[in-house]
Amino acid sequence: MRVGVLGGGAWGTALAAVAAAGGTPTLLWAREADVVAGINEAHENRAFLPGVALSPLITATGDLVAMATQEALLVVAPAQHVRALLTGLRALAPRPLILCAKGIEAGTMQLMSEVAAETLPGWPLAVLSGPTFAGEVAAGLPTAVTLACTDAALGARLVTRLARPAFRPYLSADVTGAEIGGAVKNVLAIACGVVLGARLGENARAAVISRGFAEMLRFGRARAAHAETLSGLSGLGDLVLTCGSLQSRNLSLGAALGEGRRAGEVLAERRTVAEGAATAPVLVAAARAAGVEMPITAAVSDLLAGRAAVAEVIERLLARPLRSEG
Repeated sequence: MRVGVLGGGAWGTALAAVAAAGGTPTLLWAREADVVAGINEAHENRAFLPGVALSPLITATGDLVAMATQEALLVVAPAQHVRALLTGLRALAPRPLILCAKGIEAGTMQLMSEVAAETLPGWPLAVLSGPTFAGEVAAGLPTAVTLACTDAALGARLVTRLARPAFRPYLSADVTGAEIGGAVKNVLAIACGVVLGARLGENARAAVISRGFAEMLRFGRARAAHAETLSGLSGLGDLVLTCGSLQSRNLSLGAALGEGRRAGEVLAERRTVAEGAATAPVLVAAARAAGVEMPITAAVSDLLAGRAAVAEVIERLLARPLRSEG
């Protein structure tokens, strides 16, 4: 199966490395001309994954129509750009889409699978999610992920195609759960970053992770996600990873907020995307519509929007009424 990759960031490039590792030529589409040139001429993505030598089997293009030669497509664009990217594929015949973005679309409050089903009806869908830092995947370090697909036969084919000795996909039928875990953990990683930047201590970080996971479970139940999915790689596993290392763009953003910086100035300095920044206000709105209480998520949204300072949101969370755990 020829697998194309849509997205030339660090994660898209790492997944292209996985796809090419079995000896199969892999085509990567990138919006950035310097990324396309660097991959084709120097076999390196200096903009987003510097220092990682890429296989000559990976070629890059800026032409979406070139993806017509690929039998399945990994969609690795930022969540807020997925709809526009998929719209550009309408001229192609249907083929499996493996959605790798972790977020919820602003305005519609749709998960990426819902965006894809609406934009490209009839195209087979799967979701790839889990605890992954792109650099480690590209370096061939051991990694386990969730591949969720409601079509068991297609899911098995995709797992077999992407599996490598150090890259282990676990198959799930719970597409919604895999997507919710990936979206919510990004917001919670910002909260953990605030704890780090404000020097609130490891006790506080553990509390944010555990109480944040409770928020993820509540929101997941409201969307009919399976608790075991959220307790697995694409939920708790990804949460632990992104809340524990400054390799996480979301954690590092939160750390800057905890130090007193403004979200806008931090994000303006970066070429990469911290998905949680866009997801937080959408998740708050979706939770409110579903009648789900998510106080940590709401606090992150207020911080990002400049509606509250760090000290204020900390005081608000600590002043919440005492209650039973759950």
